[in-house]
Amino acid sequence: MNSLEGRIVAVTGGFGSLGLATARVLAERGARVALIGHGATSDALPAPLADACIVTGIDLTDAKSAQQAIDTIVQRMGGLHALVNVAGAFSWETIADGSVDTWQSMFDVNVKTALNASKAALAPLSANEGGRIVNIGALAAMKAGMGMGAYAASKAALLRLTEALAEELKDKGVTVNALLPSIIDTAPNRRDMPDADFSRWVKPEQLGAVIAFLLSPEAQCITGAAIPVNGRV
Repeated sequence: MNSLEGRIVAVTGGFGSLGLATARVLAERGARVALIGHGATSDALPAPLADACIVTGIDLTDAKSAQQAIDTIVQRMGGLHALVNVAGAFSWETIADGSVDTWQSMFDVNVKTALNASKAALAPLSANEGGRIVNIGALAAMKAGMGMGAYAASKAALLRLTEALAEELKDKGVTVNALLPSIIDTAPNRRDMPDADFSRWVKPEQLGAVIAFLLSPEAQCITGAAIPVNGRV
């Protein structure tokens, strides 16, 4: 099913486990994909991404760098139909033993990156019918557990960004939604939790499929949503 045929989609954090898996799913469904990353990758891309637009050396916490990335994609590919904000990070530390600086760093990486990329993409997204933004949040945004304060607060802020931007853009035909995954089945998560039942986690490809739906014409009526994708966690 090529529901995204010809659609130009930019994926931030494009060289991470979730970014690459999402990009592959989108490419397999007909999208023309651009991968935005901070550092260059030496790993070979999977076959569906052989023609992907690669934009590296980008610091999305810097507005000018984010604008440079989006401008490069528009120039190389002829426009932009969708933005998937995957870039982010996780930190576990208690408030008692942790650093106040962690709260700022989590906000920078999990909120500011999405804010800068989204602002940079507003003009090209609004110029094309059916523009889309999908943000990757976390179930922790709804309730923080121990050691999750800074991370959960940043993901909660990302939800407010999603809601506010959805309201701003709803009359321009651009939808903005957030996904709230639980634990994603990636190699780093398996290393950190070796005794867990990995079968209960959400696979990156499964999350990519939900993203693909939100980018499709069938999802035009969904905006400002926070959608749990929690597997069996």
